[in-house]
Amino acid sequence: MMALSVLRFYYHGWIESLYIEPVYFFSYFDWLVPPGSTGIYLLFGTVFLSALGIMLGLFYRQSACLFFLSFTYIELIDKTNYLNHYYFVSLIGFILIFLPAHRDFSLDAIRLPKIKRLEIPRWTTDLIKFQLALVYVFAGIAKLNPDWLFRAMPLKLWLPAQAHIPIIGPLLSYEITPFLFSWGGALYDLFLVFFLLYRPTRWLAYLAVVVFHILTAMLFPIGIFPYVMIISTLIFFSPEAHENILNKIKNWVGSIKRVFLPPAPIILKDGQRSDTHQETSSKNRVEDKSKNHIYTTMWSWKNLKPFLICFIIIQLVIPFRYLAYPGHLFWTEQGYRFSWRVMLMEKAGYTTFTVADELGKKTEWINNRDYLTAQQEKMMSTQPDMILQFAHHIADVYQEKGYQNPVVHCQSRVTLNGTLSQPLVNPKVNLAEIARDWKHKSWLLPFDPDFGKKHLPKN
Repeated sequence: MMALSVLRFYYHGWIESLYIEPVYFFSYFDWLVPPGSTGIYLLFGTVFLSALGIMLGLFYRQSACLFFLSFTYIELIDKTNYLNHYYFVSLIGFILIFLPAHRDFSLDAIRLPKIKRLEIPRWTTDLIKFQLALVYVFAGIAKLNPDWLFRAMPLKLWLPAQAHIPIIGPLLSYEITPFLFSWGGALYDLFLVFFLLYRPTRWLAYLAVVVFHILTAMLFPIGIFPYVMIISTLIFFSPEAHENILNKIKNWVGSIKRVFLPPAPIILKDGQRSDTHQETSSKNRVEDKSKNHIYTTMWSWKNLKPFLICFIIIQLVIPFRYLAYPGHLFWTEQGYRFSWRVMLMEKAGYTTFTVADELGKKTEWINNRDYLTAQQEKMMSTQPDMILQFAHHIADVYQEKGYQNPVVHCQSRVTLNGTLSQPLVNPKVNLAEIARDWKHKSWLLPFDPDFGKKHLPKN
């Protein structure tokens, strides 16, 4: 799916529009810069080839490392393009580096027969289950907020816009529909994993996964994420279920192979000829346990345990870091990213900047589009850390133009989940002198849920 995703990006021209055309990037780190047009295409080419390498099990460890590094590099180039499922893909790519996913049904197992194994340690599949569980459970916890549960926001804004969809479209216009979707989505995310872990309810839970994500794909343009989750969730099924799937694939490949390349006849001991190919069952194959132990020592749980436990703890803590900040989370977005908050808010607005020299003799209004694409401006206008980052960039540009200690002010109005737009940034603050750090953004104005009642004219 990731290999197809790269082809999709290329086909739609998104590689160029998102990573080559912009003249400025909201990088997560100042030292991380785009490698130019040729470098960008090489990065996407690396993602494509390494994804194929993982899929085929060809130079698997190298492919997994290259996939994680190249995909994550692309993800970190610009905050504008942040999506939860990109973060999920990076994490799974990282986890795959340590898993023995190439020990069977892979080109590596053909190329290096000594690595072929019929069993893997349980923790290798449990780690993927854990990561998937985090996505679902934290997404469910994030939905336990008043806007989602009691105002059905932002689904109340989004669903009626999809009323043109055949069959289910007319149902989306009913007032109760957003509430059914909101409560159903919260319950689905909170409890799905437990039904997947319980064998008697597993198939029913997986059917819910398929229906939920197909419906999501129909209603919202979120790319391949629904299909990634549908396929990834198969990890909860038993080894026998996976072996049955692989056997069906092998039989299908074998039937095609026999059409073009009939199997050589097998001569039995009594001299009789047989054209029947009998595969040795997995139960009858014999492994050299000493070689297995020697080969897997480097990637054993004993060696990886401290590192992976740290990874697990970090994944459990990061979604709760918002508790360290005051204010309305959706307004300040401090601790919002990387916390599995999926489609929880509709936020829009505009932001304008002025830049002046230290003495106030020169003042100039900034045209954001001189530096940003339409998508970058849209995302920047509602995300405080991007507003501050862009303000610093403006200060740097004008300092090079001869402005002494440029002063950058910002006028910004934002609407959140259908509320009347209100000021986001204190217009009196010089953003150029505000440090870009992890501290609370005290230069933001507080969110007032009653702003509309106070400022709309009374009938």
